Amino acid sequence: MEFPAGLKYTKDHEWAKVDGNRVTVGITAFAVEQLGDITLVNLDVKVGDELAEGKAFGTIESVKTLSDLYAPISGKIVDVNKSLDAKPELVNEDPYGQAWMIVIEASDASAAGKLLDEKGYSDHVKASAH
Repeated sequence: MEFPAGLKYTKDHEWAKVDGNRVTVGITAFAVEQLGDITLVNLDVKVGDELAEGKAFGTIESVKTLSDLYAPISGKIVDVNKSLDAKPELVNEDPYGQAWMIVIEASDASAAGKLLDEKGYSDHVKASAH
């Protein structure tokens, strides 16, 4: 499985696109594959909320399971993808594009440097598959 270059990744199978101090967050294609058909995306945050690294910002539900979504970095929520309320299937169709979930304005932009690059994430996925 290929993972887009230029993104950062977490061990919780989320991706983060860093643009200055703004970080767009979603879940990886590997996570989507593990979950199966997504039936509900519940983002429990709103613009202006402060979010701490590692804290849940919502849940994602599929035909198989319910999983928490975790913030890869600390900061303030500056955007929430409301289109996932009506179309959770976007996560299956375009996990790295239209199915982004939240945008965080990082309280410490260097924190994203601790996240995995695509090779580190690919190694993590391979290790967890065994």
